[in-house]
Amino acid sequence: MRTNYNPKNNPRVIIIQKLYGKFYNEDDDLDFPKHRFKKFIKDIVLGTIERNDIILDELNNRLGDEFVFEKLDKVFQTILKAATYEFMYKPNLSINIIIKEYLNSSNFFLEDSQTKYLNALLDNVGKKLRLHNA
Repeated sequence: MRTNYNPKNNPRVIIIQKLYGKFYNEDDDLDFPKHRFKKFIKDIVLGTIERNDIILDELNNRLGDEFVFEKLDKVFQTILKAATYEFMYKPNLSINIIIKEYLNSSNFFLEDSQTKYLNALLDNVGKKLRLHNA
């Protein structure tokens, strides 16, 4: 890992933490402390929460019958939801950048073997969503 790399400064790490808290600790208050990407973080977090049902429908439609979203680890679920929101509602961001950013952030939460699986899932969802919404 890079020296002087502080995951707490990574906007996607913050997004994952905020969403995880909101989805799995209902009483978790959402506050957005000062950060140079505060607007982006707030946009992704609030947008993902607001469109949670649409995102879940898309994930279930895109990932096929052998895939059960609810059986995934909660961190996986959170990352997939946030990335899916970005795939759907941030067309200016390339799929590869979104995937790379979430994979970098996921190293903070997941084992290497899980990160490889996450990469495959994000790649699959991203391509299907962008193809569908193109």
